[in-house]
Amino acid sequence: MFTGIVKGQGLIEEVTTKPGLHSIRILLPAGAEHELEVGASIAVDGVCLTVTQFRGRVVDFDVMLETLNRTTLGTLEKGSLVNIERAARDGQEVGGHAISGHIDCTAEIVKIEAPENNKVMTFRVEAPWVRYIFQKGYIALNGVSLTISGVEKQAGTFQVWFIPETLRLTSFAGKKIGDRINLEVERGTLVTVDTIRSYLDELVGPLLPELKKVLAEKKSTALDALS
Repeated sequence: MFTGIVKGQGLIEEVTTKPGLHSIRILLPAGAEHELEVGASIAVDGVCLTVTQFRGRVVDFDVMLETLNRTTLGTLEKGSLVNIERAARDGQEVGGHAISGHIDCTAEIVKIEAPENNKVMTFRVEAPWVRYIFQKGYIALNGVSLTISGVEKQAGTFQVWFIPETLRLTSFAGKKIGDRINLEVERGTLVTVDTIRSYLDELVGPLLPELKKVLAEKKSTALDALS
């Protein structure tokens, strides 16, 4: 588990492309190598990856095809900067929210505004995912725990504000319109929404044919009255 409190960026030193697999070598930010071991989990732009080998701050990861297809990691190249977070430890303060490191989808940056001492980004997601996004709710973007400031459900967009400290520690300062970002829905929200939808489907589903029939009859009656 992760908390979404990113404390530094890693530098991609090498990307090796293999059939169905990318091997990525990253220079971690100073201090992130503390008590590191093979098999440890590290969030790279919000994606939970397993350390395969390391030499000091230089760490290797393998990224499988499913992860490459679902996230932005397949677009990384030498020189790219990525957000880094070590896995949470027992007793550690959770300043953000619980994050699994399992990405649900990617979001596209469609607008960037820069009020004084702030940055506001608008993101667009595909229709199935916007149902889990609510104003003042949590969202994880490239591994950063953020609060949603506004949502336009019909447009499939939502807004997030970034303070200077978040911009300093993460890669968002360098993002531009058109960039894609890894998104993880807050798990409590996802479970709640899916549970309610499932319950309503079970409750209303069998009645839908009759409801459609009644609505069709009422529409027909209304049209007859107007003619």
